[in-house]
Amino acid sequence: METFLHRGCPLCGNTSPKNEISSSRRAENLLFADLKPYWSGLFKEKVFFSYARCPDCGLLYCPDYFTPSQLAELYADMAPNMDVVPSATLCATQCNYWKSILPRLGKGDYFELGPDIGYIVRLAAQTDIFEHYWLFEPNRAVHQQLAEATAGWPYTISPAMDDFSAVPDASVSAAVLIHVLDHLFDPLATLRAIRRTMKPGGVLLIVTHNEKSLLRHAMSTRWPPFCLQHPEIYNPASIRQLVRTAGFSDVRIERSKNHFPIDFMVRQAGYAIGVNLGKLPLPTFSLGLKLGNIQTIAIA
Repeated sequence: METFLHRGCPLCGNTSPKNEISSSRRAENLLFADLKPYWSGLFKEKVFFSYARCPDCGLLYCPDYFTPSQLAELYADMAPNMDVVPSATLCATQCNYWKSILPRLGKGDYFELGPDIGYIVRLAAQTDIFEHYWLFEPNRAVHQQLAEATAGWPYTISPAMDDFSAVPDASVSAAVLIHVLDHLFDPLATLRAIRRTMKPGGVLLIVTHNEKSLLRHAMSTRWPPFCLQHPEIYNPASIRQLVRTAGFSDVRIERSKNHFPIDFMVRQAGYAIGVNLGKLPLPTFSLGLKLGNIQTIAIA
């Protein structure tokens, strides 16, 4: 059988979690080669590593998961984030995130982990707040678009997701992680490393799925965030503890508004009950809804 990593809770270290939810075919019982077709894409058979609940801190995480070399291979060819959703819809959602921290921003550098093609980078570059853009994106295929999003401001783009040594200490006034924290094998170490780069009073913005949402319970194992890409999934209590443990303060958590095209939501609803609507013509206009994601804002 394939060798995957086995670990304790990435937040508190507890090694006796209670299994909570598994797919019919558990990823930990399959070969790495067998899992590659399930790495991305919707409307497929659900296959994921079993999630367990830490009895100490309440984090929901995968005790068994891919090795670093396996993850590097998978992420190298990954398509841009949510590429099945129209760009205009994604822009509207990302604009909401940006507006939530705009009044609290100060001069300094900009840091983003997993910026994809640079939706928020493009918004940040329209201001004169940031002196340098530090962008860490593993998908080299989008690096050119990401560079263009900086609109001529000085930038550094790196494919690394765990080495921020090039970023000067206490230089960053805004750090952004949009649907990235759920993908990290060691989120506490990552947030502590980001905290080192930040100026006192710098703003941290994190957007994650909320595993305590009504949508999660309604969809059960068909909830999209239960997937191979997420070694942990958060709720307001667990992410608050994580951010505080990493050294941030003034933590505020709220439900975030996401814009979704009607056809995307209807197809997802069909998928939840086991119906693939295929190419059935559906309306394409978008709605802004608070459907199961949370945004966390904290101060360095």
